[in-house]
Amino acid sequence: MSPGPRMSPLDGWHRAAGARMVEFGGWQMPLHFEGGTIAEHMACRRGAAIFDVSHLGTVRLTGPAAWARLQGTLTNDLGKIGPGRAQYTQLLDDDGSVADDLIVWWVSEERFDVMPNASNTSSVLSALGGTDVTAERAVIAVQGPMAREVLAGLFPKAASVGRFRVAELWWGGREVVVAGTGYTGEDGVEVSLPADLATGLWEDLVRAGAVPAGLGARDTLRLEAGLPLHGHELGPGITPLEAGLSWVVSWDKPMGFRGLPALVAHRASGVKVRLAGVLGESRRPLRAGYEVDLDGVEGAAGASELTSGNYSPVLGRGIGMCFLPVEVGPGAVVSVHATPALAERGRREPLPAHVVRLPFVPKASSPVGTGQAR
Repeated sequence: MSPGPRMSPLDGWHRAAGARMVEFGGWQMPLHFEGGTIAEHMACRRGAAIFDVSHLGTVRLTGPAAWARLQGTLTNDLGKIGPGRAQYTQLLDDDGSVADDLIVWWVSEERFDVMPNASNTSSVLSALGGTDVTAERAVIAVQGPMAREVLAGLFPKAASVGRFRVAELWWGGREVVVAGTGYTGEDGVEVSLPADLATGLWEDLVRAGAVPAGLGARDTLRLEAGLPLHGHELGPGITPLEAGLSWVVSWDKPMGFRGLPALVAHRASGVKVRLAGVLGESRRPLRAGYEVDLDGVEGAAGASELTSGNYSPVLGRGIGMCFLPVEVGPGAVVSVHATPALAERGRREPLPAHVVRLPFVPKASSPVGTGQAR
């Protein structure tokens, strides 16, 4: 018998609050609470929202060999940062495609907390070594333009942790780690704390005015921000170059990294497709799997497929992402078709749209936060 889905330390609170629970990445997590996804989305864009992201993995590497292990395996260059900083990076397969995208929290001189996507924790552990400490802690993301203001009244030192900074702090007499990271396109922090303290901090944040939000809002927020999701815009057959993430690749690291030879060959042969945004002309949501017809685009033909899609609460229009030939630039007019399997109520008429640069909704936060099942 296979084991059932894992439960967050906040699972009881979510259910008592009437959350709609779904299985995601091997975990039971809230999709949305009683107010609904759009209300949660707008709370994050206008105020402060909190997300339970305990389903993210935490793989801890310690000791004098930890730095070299990470530096010789992951794409980005830890030499650019130091203790007390966080870095977005990727683990590649031998063919240069993205096995996982993750955040490294460089907590102290010889301690690194690596944050993989939920479903990839075991593979990242196998590639890097270290210890899986996921079950020992919860992670709460506090996000939005008022996130730091809400947090400051409860935990002022956490509120002062800067963008892509990491700090070891104390809460409830115990050590917690706070990082200026997130996956919404807004400012904020993520707090990793002992599992038994999670409900107390969560409830304090709710009383302070933060709105609980689920995976639904997390997805619409990251989509508006143009952030890739593993299993959609990242994964087998997709390289960082195609995903528009060449900036996370340090080509000249003396130690190299897994997948570098294949990636060098891909760069030399030329990138043929690149991730782009598709903005609909109506409120109809665009959906992953819809076809993007390129026949009307000069210099292009055939069709692509949306890797992600939804409704943008900020723009009031359908939005999606897909890989398009590099010749297809912003402004190109396309039409989007629901496949028979994905058609809503039998509606299959083309949806007019055009290609745009990402992100759909520019924000001041990091260009990439914590990824996929994040």
